[in-house]
Amino acid sequence: MRSVAVVPAAGSAERFGGKKLLTPIDGEPLLDRTISVLLNGGVDQIVVVVGPDADELMRDVNAFSDPRVWPVVNPDPSRGMFSSLQAGMAEAEGDALVVLPADMPFVQSGTVAILLDVFASRPAIVSPRYQGKRGHPVVLPPALRDEIRAAEATITLHDILKRHPDQRVDVDVQDRGVVRDVDRVADLHQ
Repeated sequence: MRSVAVVPAAGSAERFGGKKLLTPIDGEPLLDRTISVLLNGGVDQIVVVVGPDADELMRDVNAFSDPRVWPVVNPDPSRGMFSSLQAGMAEAEGDALVVLPADMPFVQSGTVAILLDVFASRPAIVSPRYQGKRGHPVVLPPALRDEIRAAEATITLHDILKRHPDQRVDVDVQDRGVVRDVDRVADLHQ
């Protein structure tokens, strides 16, 4: 099974005050940590969707030197995160499509591996669930790729997934990182 992750990373980080993805966590940029989680969890390739002004990000994030990590530009990230997901899905071809927003660096690699194992035994929409709340990464069957790409950019991934309740598989995990994103500086210290 070939797994490909799409990591939307084109947001402006206004609530954070800018440069969120370069903020160090344990000595490495936040985005490097998010990408490492996926690679260490068994993802084969990562499509990182960046904005048109991502030169500094491309230069300072070490993961972009890894041949398994491909940058893709969303020409208009002001349309929202779903537009970045669509841009990434245009380049993602695999048996399992993993979606993890760039600002979720606290997910554990073991959780990614568990989700991929569950997907391998039952190809469906596989989501982690922490204390009853669904989180990320979400593993999707390739059949949803075209539906995501064709959808209006004004909707969300959640809207797409709600259309397929019979394909949902929730995996209970003891990993708070699946529901912990970084929107503000204070989120780094929770």
